[in-house]
Amino acid sequence: MHRVRPCGDQETASILHIINTAAQAYRGVIPQDCWHEPYMSEPEFQRDLNAGIEFWGCEIDDKLVGVMGMQHVRDVDLIRHAYVLPSHQRHGVGGILIEHLCRQHARRMLVGTWSDATWAINFYQRNGFELISSPQRKAELLKGYWTISERQIETSVVLELKRIGRDAEI
Repeated sequence: MHRVRPCGDQETASILHIINTAAQAYRGVIPQDCWHEPYMSEPEFQRDLNAGIEFWGCEIDDKLVGVMGMQHVRDVDLIRHAYVLPSHQRHGVGGILIEHLCRQHARRMLVGTWSDATWAINFYQRNGFELISSPQRKAELLKGYWTISERQIETSVVLELKRIGRDAEI
């Protein structure tokens, strides 16, 4: 049985373990100059918490196996740091987390990921997100809502949740 819940302050080590273990999938896929070990350090994690990222976790049998962050930035909600332990990938954990977060938030929702992480792009598309096809618009969104390097902007994509009945265009 799974359970989705907010992560607590005392779970930093568990969250970082999930992120850094699952992020190994990026090794050799994203540009080498963007890869570092660990993928997310504790100071980076604390900086993200201070920037307002709220982490949600999925537990199976009382064990935290996946996390996904949500950050409210002005007029949008950003999905941040979506990771599932490799032993629990392809078992619906990511889908459970993203469905939970999408049901909770009615605002415009965006997610950014590496352009070469095709598995992540496919995951978001299967869950109702559409790829921003305009390179100019992608760059505007990444610069406007994220705090990332120019190199990461060059090598990333943005997807937006397509909500039924939405009139607004991206």
